[in-house]
Amino acid sequence: MTELFNNNSAVIVFLHIISAVIWIGGMIVIRFAVHYSIQDIQSPEIKLGRTLDFLKRFFNMVIPSILLLLITAIIMIIALGFKGTDLYSVVILKESIWTIMVVVFVIIYIKRNKAQRFFDRKDFKSAKETLAPLAKWMIPLNIILGLIAIYLGITLRGF
Repeated sequence: MTELFNNNSAVIVFLHIISAVIWIGGMIVIRFAVHYSIQDIQSPEIKLGRTLDFLKRFFNMVIPSILLLLITAIIMIIALGFKGTDLYSVVILKESIWTIMVVVFVIIYIKRNKAQRFFDRKDFKSAKETLAPLAKWMIPLNIILGLIAIYLGITLRGF
């Protein structure tokens, strides 16, 4: 791993950072831009359909980013030899945050798919109720945790 990182450190760090940007930035855009613009749609069916569609597209983009984030994190943790250093507690904290974020993401993913099934059966009320926690607390929680993890990443890079 050390040789892989030493020969490709710029690419590995870039992939790690761009993966975080896609995930966190995407959630920020969804919560603070797309969510509010969707509210202007008068038809509940169209609003729900659009929400389900952009979440599906977002997941298609974010799932590979999450996997790439994990792979590059493992490479950097091993190659940079954080274990046994004063910074290792920061590494553990950062990876704990990303783990919580993945769990929340999986819950969001499951809820979106459940809402899609309600929507397909024309049970718009249940679809809306299933999606409500996403915008209210799940996505905001992941945004906050993601920003903290990014800050911790900067700390680990020695800035």
